[in-house]
Amino acid sequence: MPGLVPLILFILVDEFWGMKAGLVAAVSIGLAELLYTWIREKRLEKFVLLDTFLLLLLSALSWFFENDIFFRIKPAMINLVLMALLVLSIFTPLDLVGAMSQRYLNGEKMNEAQKALFRKNLRIMLYLVILHTLLVLWTAFYASKEVWGFVSSFGLFLMMGVYLAIEWLKRGKFFRREQQFSDAEEWLPVVEEDGKIVGKALRSYCHNGSKVLHPVVHLHVMGGDGSLFLQKRSETKKVQPGKWDTAVGGHLTYGETIEDALNREAGEEIGLFDFHPEPVLRYRWNSDIESELVYCFLSRNVTPSLLSSEEMTEGRFWSIKEIRYNLGKEVFTPNFEHEFALLDHYGVLKKK
Repeated sequence: MPGLVPLILFILVDEFWGMKAGLVAAVSIGLAELLYTWIREKRLEKFVLLDTFLLLLLSALSWFFENDIFFRIKPAMINLVLMALLVLSIFTPLDLVGAMSQRYLNGEKMNEAQKALFRKNLRIMLYLVILHTLLVLWTAFYASKEVWGFVSSFGLFLMMGVYLAIEWLKRGKFFRREQQFSDAEEWLPVVEEDGKIVGKALRSYCHNGSKVLHPVVHLHVMGGDGSLFLQKRSETKKVQPGKWDTAVGGHLTYGETIEDALNREAGEEIGLFDFHPEPVLRYRWNSDIESELVYCFLSRNVTPSLLSSEEMTEGRFWSIKEIRYNLGKEVFTPNFEHEFALLDHYGVLKKK
């Protein structure tokens, strides 16, 4: 935005009084912007300073060579700086754009869903800036002054407007579909790392790669001899079909407590109703399609009564030695192997 006003002023003045007058007007307004920022906020706005420096440098070159091509490429050079900021923020831990945005958030923190959307929009912004840079360079060398002026001044904003319009239309279609099918589809709570609920989302959205963090419950059932009951996932399951997994695992529905979800899932999956769960772990699990906040429980000296259901095709007790022998052999789900290692590390699996 700081470079927009000088550019428009240059185009207008150049049209009536020539290139030199246009450059003088553009440089003057750039310096005025810098001075205004300093007087009002008592600081040098770095982006305005960079923009004004390039304005002075390229204007001087254009004036000296009596060729405005140097001034014409200024928007592309500013875009290169913006591209560098976006690349660093997207592909490295140095999130400069995120840090800059904090001044407008008044101390508010983004939740996981907002962070995912923010990163997605940064990538879209990078693609638009790259396209705009190429258009600016092409029009600077091969198009008329009027075409270059329009592309340089309004091209990026026009592309952003088109993108936002497309997203708005898609979102409208999504919400209409959501309204139509939300009664049939499950709503899941969206949480932060500490378990605080910050919203809700449809189950399909949580599982489409958005990586929105949502809570699940796991229950390990330990026999009197220290063995673990595992269930074999149905071959019809979309995720890890046919593999052995934790005795009980399922999502919380929106508005449901952890205890209620655990009792419901234990009853539905393995027919277990009378048990006393011990909380043992809470951790984050990331897969290709989702991010879960796992609440892990253990129940000792109980026996499931349901050994097959729609969720599983088989269930039995495994000795700890037998489990260790089959680790890494595609017998168990990756989530179970990760959780088993955590339970083993913290001594949870020791027989009492």
